[in-house]
Amino acid sequence: MSLSVTVVGGGLAGSEAAWQLAQRGYTVKLYEMRPHSQTGAHTSGRLAELVCSNSFGSQLSDRATGLLKIELHMLRCHLIECAERSSVPAGGALAVDRDVFSTLVTQTVTQHPLITLIREEVRAIPDGPVIIASGPLTSEALTKAIGTQTGSEHLYFYDALAPIVTAESINLDIAFRASRYGRGENSQGDYINCPMSREEYERFVDAILNAEKIELRAFEAEDEQFFEGCLPIEQIASRGRDSLAFGPMRPVGLIDPRTGQRPYAIVQLRQDNLAGTLYNLVGFQTNIRWGDQQRILRMVPGLENAEFVRLGQMHRNTFINSPTLLEPWLALKGHPSLFFAGQIAGVEGYMGNVATGLVAALNLARHLEERPPWVLPPTTMLGALCNYVAFSEPRYFQPMKANFGILPPLTIAVKDKRLRYQAYVERALKDLRSALSEFEVEDRLFSQSSETFQ
Repeated sequence: MSLSVTVVGGGLAGSEAAWQLAQRGYTVKLYEMRPHSQTGAHTSGRLAELVCSNSFGSQLSDRATGLLKIELHMLRCHLIECAERSSVPAGGALAVDRDVFSTLVTQTVTQHPLITLIREEVRAIPDGPVIIASGPLTSEALTKAIGTQTGSEHLYFYDALAPIVTAESINLDIAFRASRYGRGENSQGDYINCPMSREEYERFVDAILNAEKIELRAFEAEDEQFFEGCLPIEQIASRGRDSLAFGPMRPVGLIDPRTGQRPYAIVQLRQDNLAGTLYNLVGFQTNIRWGDQQRILRMVPGLENAEFVRLGQMHRNTFINSPTLLEPWLALKGHPSLFFAGQIAGVEGYMGNVATGLVAALNLARHLEERPPWVLPPTTMLGALCNYVAFSEPRYFQPMKANFGILPPLTIAVKDKRLRYQAYVERALKDLRSALSEFEVEDRLFSQSSETFQ
């Protein structure tokens, strides 16, 4: 009789995790509370229901999501196969008929002889080997149980994501490095500062006030605490024209080296990853629609050519502070048979959810087989995502999607962006092929050894 494992959550991460574990011979109990208990965003009881876009992102190999798709193909990802079987025309992107896709995932997963789908709400963390992939709208009871297990101070209920730009796209002929009043660890300053004159600030505020906003979902809009302590910039601007200049854009303690004067307002950017390739706009959480966001933020002096790897948004999202809690193979520190995957682990985007479900399943299986965890090279997109989740600065941790900015810099700098992305892809696939070759050799040896002792 095969060993039984539990997967909580029938979304993208949970469905992939259940399939991968069953394919490795484990009996899987997959818990999904829908349709008996709905989330407020879902409308059906099907597994892997897509509640936002129907696009899995670019399929082009020189795009971050395109690279991640190639890596997942190499790792025999089931949900990517389902997505391709239910695809609709979308140019260079992989888009799906969302009903066909979720129906296909539901059929293939539930028809697997080793998977049992249980339509119940999980109210406590189950005993035994478990993957928690309950998603951003985890039920109140399970959220409380996770908080008890991890410490409630490491559990977050709302995303207030500030935009992130690549460091190389910031114009340092205008922007300057400095910390307020010269404080900080870096002699040059811990922040990059984009100075604004009074006229530039006024135009910026006008653009914010006139921008199109994303409407909150009903269960978010009705929550009185949704924006408490973390107001979006458009909400601050609506309270008075100088509210931003006295808030996240306050210029106190900063002197523009070009003029020798204090600017009227400042947009500060803080380093977002260890490599220093990404910077986030401090205090710039927003629900402005993404097209308007890019246009408005490029009005900021020094960001006129900004390359965004993430745009701002605010929405309800339950996730853990993974850098304080998770290993890079997605196990909870000190609890080697308890894994987290998907958005609750701090990844964004459909592809990241699927990918971390696969990683969690693979490593839970290895733990049960008393083998060491498999940590993907950080030069791969999937390895970089797991690396980001495990090793980001805990104080500023926010969920992240696949992007080239989280990869380690190239040994030799490449200025041309297209050529640089191609170099990232070539390095990633070379390193993954090497790691996968060693992994598969080890798998074969383990299988032969296991058969010897049966």
